[in-house]
Amino acid sequence: MKKIILNPIVLFFLGSMLGILAKILDFETTNLGNIFSELSIWIFLGVLIAIYSKNKKQAALSLFLFCLGSLITYYLTATFYNQSYQDKFIIGWFIFALFSPLLAVLTWYSKENTLISYFLRIGILIVTLLASIYLFDGLKIYDILIFILLVYFLFIKKIKR
Repeated sequence: MKKIILNPIVLFFLGSMLGILAKILDFETTNLGNIFSELSIWIFLGVLIAIYSKNKKQAALSLFLFCLGSLITYYLTATFYNQSYQDKFIIGWFIFALFSPLLAVLTWYSKENTLISYFLRIGILIVTLLASIYLFDGLKIYDILIFILLVYFLFIKKIKR
C-alpha cells in the first residue's frame, strides 16, 4: 500500500485533490480553511512524503508533483469560485513548489544517522515554527499539534529503507 501511495503520479493526484479541498475549505469555512492555507500542514505532508520515499530521487519527484498538483488545482478552484487572489501568494507558493525537490532531498537525508541529519531535523522544526509565527500571525493549536507530529516522525519514528 505504501508503495502505491508514494508513487509520484499518485501523489500528483493526491496533491490535486488536496488543492481542491483546501480551496473549498477556504471558501466554505474559516478554521479548516486556515489550516490548509498555512505552511505547517504542507511542511508536515512534505516531510511524510520525503522520509517515506525509497530514495532521494523519488522524494524529490514525488514532493514536486504533489506540490504542483495542489498549486494548480487550488488556483483553478479559486477561479471556479470567482475568488480573487493576490499574485504574491501565487508567486510564494510557486517558489515553494520549485524548491520542493531540494527540500525533499534534505528531508530524506534528515532520517540518516549523522550529525548533519540531526541539524536538518532541527531546521525543519525551526522553519515550521517561524513560518507559523511570522508569516501566519502566531502559533495556533493545530500548529502545535503538527509540531508534535513532526517531532515524532523526525526524531522517534524509525523508517525502513
